[in-house]
Amino acid sequence: MRPAGQVDKRFLMGMAVLTLVGFPLIGMAIVKIFSHFPIQIMMRQRVSVVQQIAIGIPIGLAMGMISHYISELRWIRPSTIKYARRLQNFELNRIDMILISICAGFGEELLFRGAIQIFWGIWPTAIVFVAIHGYLNPKDMRISAYGLMMTVFIGIMGYMMEYWGIWSAIAAHAMIDMVLLLRMKD
Repeated sequence: MRPAGQVDKRFLMGMAVLTLVGFPLIGMAIVKIFSHFPIQIMMRQRVSVVQQIAIGIPIGLAMGMISHYISELRWIRPSTIKYARRLQNFELNRIDMILISICAGFGEELLFRGAIQIFWGIWPTAIVFVAIHGYLNPKDMRISAYGLMMTVFIGIMGYMMEYWGIWSAIAAHAMIDMVLLLRMKD
């Protein structure tokens, strides 16, 4: 018999893989059905993949560190601590957190920046992305303040995608998630 944490962890890891595979497929379907663009538009790039990743990693690290710092502020902490507690219930190790971060970075960016942003633009896509994650909540001004900062960061990632390519946004997203997940573990 498995401990309850293991069942939750397997579910979370399954959701990460579903995000890795399913979100890009949804993005492809959106582009194919609702536009005249070829599906390859989702992977557009202005500079090499290596350059994009080299740009995205430090920007994502900086955003992740700022996000963590803000989440620890006395005024915001009561709202962000509930997210940390939920995460601790999954009993994730560092490798799990890194894999989840990579899956989310890849899958979510291909769907939101690669497909949805084509139709909605940078800022509406950023707002919806942050709202779906639960960070824009009119009943909780603390988490909404954090969400406004995250909206700016996600908007920046939208511009990164436009100026450099999708891999810069993927790398930045993965790094933000990695920093936040690993810092919650400490």
